[in-house]
Amino acid sequence: MKDMMLLVEPMIPALRRYARSLLRDRSAADDLLQDCLERAITRWHQRRNDGDARTWLFTILHNLAISRLRQLARRGHHVGLDQADEDVTARPATQEDGLRHREVLRALETLPEEQRSVLLLVTVEDLSYAEAAQVLDIPVGTVMSRLSRAREKLSRALSEASAPTQRPTLRRVK
Repeated sequence: MKDMMLLVEPMIPALRRYARSLLRDRSAADDLLQDCLERAITRWHQRRNDGDARTWLFTILHNLAISRLRQLARRGHHVGLDQADEDVTARPATQEDGLRHREVLRALETLPEEQRSVLLLVTVEDLSYAEAAQVLDIPVGTVMSRLSRAREKLSRALSEASAPTQRPTLRRVK
C-alpha cells in the first residue's frame, strides 16, 4: 500500500490538470480524478508490474473521461444556479496575457477530441509518444500524425486570431 501511494501521489497534479483540460469544469474534473484514483486503488493488483504506473493512471483517467463525455452528450449539460461557481460568472482578464490565454483555449476547443487529447498528453503532461499511444490505445504512428495535425491547426487558429481584421476597401463608382 505504501509503495502504491509513493507512486500515485506525485502524479495527482498532472492527472488533475489533464482531467480539467478534458472536461473544462473544475468540480467535474475533481470528481473524475477521485473516480480514477478510486479505480486505481481497488484495481492495483491488476496492474502489470512491468508497466508504467503513470501511463496506467492516465489511461484510466482518459477512459473515464470519454465515458463521462459520452454520457453527458446523451443526457445534456445541466448547471443549477446554486451549483454555478465563480468560474462561470467571473470576467476574463483584461490584460494581454489573459487575452492570449483565452485565444489558446478557444483554439484548443476547435480541435477534434482525438487531436486535443494527443496534444495535451504530449505537450502539457510531457508523455512520450509511446506513453500517449498506450494511454489512448492507438499506434505510435497515429499519435505522431494526430499531434502534427493538431499543432498545425492550433498554429493556424492562433495566427488567424491574432491577425488584425481588414476592412474591405470601397470602390469608387462614377
